[in-house]
Amino acid sequence: MKGPTRAPWVDVVLEGRSPAPVVLVLGGFITSPPLYRPFAARLRERGVADVIVGNVWTMDWLLAARRGLGPIVTRSGRALLAASARSDELAGGAPVLVIGHSAGGMSARLLTSPVPFAGRTLNASGRIGAIVTMGTPHVVVLRDEARNRIGAEAADFANREVPGPHFAPHTGYLAIASRRAVGRPEGTRAERRMFGFYRDLVADPGATEIAGDGLIPLECALLPGAPSIVFDDADHGMSPQLEWYGSARFLDRWWPAAIETWEAALRVRAAAPNAPVVAPEPGAL
Repeated sequence: MKGPTRAPWVDVVLEGRSPAPVVLVLGGFITSPPLYRPFAARLRERGVADVIVGNVWTMDWLLAARRGLGPIVTRSGRALLAASARSDELAGGAPVLVIGHSAGGMSARLLTSPVPFAGRTLNASGRIGAIVTMGTPHVVVLRDEARNRIGAEAADFANREVPGPHFAPHTGYLAIASRRAVGRPEGTRAERRMFGFYRDLVADPGATEIAGDGLIPLECALLPGAPSIVFDDADHGMSPQLEWYGSARFLDRWWPAAIETWEAALRVRAAAPNAPVVAPEPGAL
């Protein structure tokens, strides 16, 4: 009986080339897939094989306040399966490059956990070549306030079960953050309002100045132990007045690092004695 064959992308990488990635975009809190169409178009313009946007809608996020993040992670897992199938068609089955915006970056990390999250066994690191996060609250204080508790519980789980760049170098990690908006307790009205919001998320109760992207403090958006890119003026969300992480200006500044992060992980996997075969390992998502 013929044994399993090496995945086609492995031979491409061993020849010193790289396939174009299939990208999975996991959106942020209260977002919906149509909001990411311009971002997906920009990625296609930069040569990716295809873009899949996770099927998570605003109502799913609102329901998460009562049901938790389990259903959202399930939908994200289905999107990863769809992206993997698309990679089989277009990229020789190469592991997917996952880009998570805000809470979507946390979903990406939860997908890699071999320990069940909310009763769901995911263990999908084998399908993910790199995780790039944009303004993701990786490190959040777990308090009783409803506003941040669900996200903080997810971050606490991820930092316990798959801390930092847990699967590096076989999976690459890159955290993108911003220090655009500074909050101060004695500043302008806007700075005081920003400080009050940021303070709910950070660990230091004595902080007198906190920088962030307008929603997530800088110190929360950095994944401990992982490479990062920090902008001075990128906004967290897609407001008409400000440019966010996925706008063309900022994308051109972090996209080369994202591709290199993904390609470096593929080179590690391809060179391993047990280089990936066509069929995924049993038990993985």
